[in-house]
Amino acid sequence: MQAFPTALILTSVPFLSSMGFTPGPNNILVASSGVNFGFRATIPHILGITFGYPAMLLLVGLGLAKIFVAAPEVHVVLKYACILYLLYLAWKIASVAAPGGEARRVGKPLTFLQAVAFQWVNGKGWVVVLSAVTTYTVVESSLLLQVVALAGIAVVVTAAAVTCWALFGAVLRQYLHTERRRRSFNYSMAALLVLSVIPVFWE
Repeated sequence: MQAFPTALILTSVPFLSSMGFTPGPNNILVASSGVNFGFRATIPHILGITFGYPAMLLLVGLGLAKIFVAAPEVHVVLKYACILYLLYLAWKIASVAAPGGEARRVGKPLTFLQAVAFQWVNGKGWVVVLSAVTTYTVVESSLLLQVVALAGIAVVVTAAAVTCWALFGAVLRQYLHTERRRRSFNYSMAALLVLSVIPVFWE
């Protein structure tokens, strides 16, 4: 039995940070929410991602990934469910500031539970989780402790990343006070969300 691979686990920090802070479905959604609903209203969404994503990492690391090996069709269904849901969210973002005499809001921010559930259809999230678990753990040591450590790191990194993106959106909010600017921003965010679907096909 090998000693706990502390050095290996710590090398996951740069990887998780680079994945967490770069544009992806979660960050695009919280930035859009920050613009359209404000930072305070986006907090449940932030908390849902902060705890939902590491929880997925924990469950995958503890053996859920074996289901995909035994039944690949489950993974295929999840992939296309992810694509359809992201396209739906892109449409929701694009329609928040609808054309008309006065900007009006359609919908509301994601709740805590909705944000938690979203992690399971987030294509980028699956890629990062599977990569982290397979790259930064060793089977010769305590896999449970390693996965828990990775999940703990993911909580900190995820919280920092989505908070920064939500604050970015909230700051932009004051510059997007007209219907035209708000609509342009939402269309741009919707387009980015659609583009984020493309890597799922090469997962």
